[in-house]
Parts: sequence; structure tokens; C-alpha cells
Amino acid sequence: MSSGETSSTYVDVLRGRLAAGETLYGTFLGLGSALATEACAVAGFDWLLADLEHGGGGEHTLLHQQVVAEARGVPMFARVESAERIRTGRLLDAGVNGIMFPRLDSVEEVREAVRHTRYPPQGDRGVATYNRVYDFGLRPEGLTTANDRVVGIVQVESRRALSVVDGIAAVAGVDVLFVGPRDLSTDLGCPGQFDHPDFRKALDRVLAAANNAGIAAGILAGDESQAAGYGALGFRFVGVGSDASLLARTASTALANLRR
Repeated sequence: MSSGETSSTYVDVLRGRLAAGETLYGTFLGLGSALATEACAVAGFDWLLADLEHGGGGEHTLLHQQVVAEARGVPMFARVESAERIRTGRLLDAGVNGIMFPRLDSVEEVREAVRHTRYPPQGDRGVATYNRVYDFGLRPEGLTTANDRVVGIVQVESRRALSVVDGIAAVAGVDVLFVGPRDLSTDLGCPGQFDHPDFRKALDRVLAAANNAGIAAGILAGDESQAAGYGALGFRFVGVGSDASLLARTASTALANLRR
């Protein structure tokens, strides 16, 4: 199966599982390592996300991670460092299954970002078929369904975004509203206080907007206990830490137990 066909299959399966009401757990990839990506894939995560905003990798390491994720049958997404058109297009041409856009604060910004994931006339993604996702020119027919094969993940990380979250959720091409808990809690004036009433109200608002729009709500959790709690609230696209944080926490716990 080609890279593009594999990508389409992953997206169909993932959307089907979300539509069926499943809660899907993934993790962020911040090490920029293909081997770390493979370790997370074989661990059984439902999805993986290469973090190009805060992670240690970049576009040059993404391809190796993408190949590994495909080989292990796990959908791969990427968070862009900015919503520039060229950044989104390069990642999609490499074969990622969807794009996470950080820190978009208005409906207009979201519409513009989502346009970068679509070919004309629905969007402004550059058209080329000699790249990896179209098997280097051997499968140009993939262009005909490409606009329907990209998962759009928009982060809610500010008061401004929260104030228009219903409008953001209604933008065509947005499949997941994803809370960035550190950014959002900081902007709400309760940094890192995830049980604070203002933060919990914000979560309720995001959940309601997603439910009303018929899309999924997502969030990043620090550990499995927090992830389970968010799942119980209704979040169905839940990130559990990152490759780096999972490694550091497991190592730290093991050493603490040994030295106790």
C-alpha cells in the first residue's frame, strides 16, 4: 500500500472510531527521534503527534518519524510551529495525517489556517504530485480525495479563542478542538491550576462547543490518571504527556523506588 493510500486508511479509521464515541489516547513526540516514535507506536497509542512547536525535532526529522509510524500502523499528526501556508503544505506532502494549529485566537485565523490544508478552490495548498504522499508522481489520483483526508486540530489556548469557541468549532475542516492546558490556564490567570473553577468552566465550554458542532474535544494530560479524568469528562482525543516526559517520569520513578 502506498504512503498516500495508507494515510487515507488511517484517517478513515480514526474518524470512524471518534464517530462511534471512542476515546482515543495518543502522545506528543518531542525528541525528534524515529526510535522514540517507534517505541511509542508499539506501546499501543491510538495516534502520535510530532511537536514542531516546542519539541526538539523539526521538518528534517519528521520524515523518519512518519515512515516509522506508517510501518507500525499508527496515525501521525504534526503540530506546526506557525500557521504559515508553507509549513502546513510541507508536512502534508511528507504524509502526515493531520495538522495541529497552536494559538489561533479568532474564527478568521482558523479559517485561514484550515485553508492551508485544502487544495483550490476550497483552500490554497500548493499543488504538486512528485512528493512522497503521492508516491513521487506515481499516484496523482490521490489529489481528488486529498481535501477530505486531512484531520484539522485547532488548539484553544487563550481567552480570545475561548470567547469565540463556538464559531471556531463550526469552521469546516476543524475535526478536533484541542485544549492546551498550560497556555489556557495561564491566560485565565490560574497557571497550572487545572482544578480551578475558571479552568473547569473553560473545559465545559470547549466540550459544549465540540458537541454542538459534532466534532471531538481533545486535551493534553500530564499522566494517565489525569488522562482518565479528562476522558470521563467527555474529551475523546486525549494526549498523554510526550515521549520525553514519559521517559523522564518512568526513569525518575524507578530510581526513586530503588533508592528508597
